[in-house]
This record gives sequence, C-alpha cells and structure tokens, in this order.
Amino acid sequence: MEIGQQVRVRRLRPGGSSQEVVKKLGQTGTVQGFKMVDGSGVGFVVQFEDKFSSWFFEDELEIVQ
Repeated sequence: MEIGQQVRVRRLRPGGSSQEVVKKLGQTGTVQGFKMVDGSGVGFVVQFEDKFSSWFFEDELEIVQ
C-alpha cells in the first residue's frame, strides 16, 4: 500500500477498537501515512471523507481498484 491509495476497511482485529473505528468497517478512505507498530510491523494511517483518521494493520485493509 502506498500513500494516496484508496482503501476499504474489510475487517478489524478483535479488541480495543473504539466505536468511531468500528463505524468505519466497510468504508473507504485514503492512506495518509505509516505508523510503526510494536513488534507487528507497519500500520497504515487512513483518513475518511469526514476527516476522521485512524491507523489499521495491513490485513484489515484492501485496496480499492
């Protein structure tokens, strides 16, 4: 995944997701940057049309063609 790509939230890992993040399941946003994640690699910061942004693991996202 690259900055500027459109992605869809396809799933969320169990535990810890806020209600605001849960509402984004199935929605599309734009990759804005990367986040280093403890021991699990890299996360992706995604911004949605309503200007809300959060980070996700790569396996939680899918690229929108």
